[in-house]
Amino acid sequence: MQKTKDMSHSGITVYYDGLCQLCSREIEHYKKMDGASNISFVDITSPGFDATAEGLDPHKIHQSLHVRDTNGQIHIGVDAFIMIWSQLNILKKIVPLASFGPVKKTLEAGYFLFAKVRPLLPRKECSDSPYCEVQFDQKR
Repeated sequence: MQKTKDMSHSGITVYYDGLCQLCSREIEHYKKMDGASNISFVDITSPGFDATAEGLDPHKIHQSLHVRDTNGQIHIGVDAFIMIWSQLNILKKIVPLASFGPVKKTLEAGYFLFAKVRPLLPRKECSDSPYCEVQFDQKR
């Protein structure tokens, strides 16, 4: 986690890749859940999004899911998912399990592998995002 600027939003902010079909489906699923009103969902591939203005690394934000908590802390990868789940009533009960050392290490290994193959997954067609043809540099 890294400390960033404080936000005035009363809930968490999820930064997701709206061009990733799988990512978008998951976010749409979360949006329908009880508790989603406490979450602001931000598509990092939208034309108006500026990672730098949000205090985020413009390269890293495209490599892993990022969540800003109510204190302005950034959570990445599995920690980001745990933050999301903690806001959604039906998923709150899995937070202690997902946070448990051995389980969390397993989730982190799985997410690491997913993050490596995600750039190869089908992306939505688009014409108005500056990220339509971005090739993600996995070495950063």
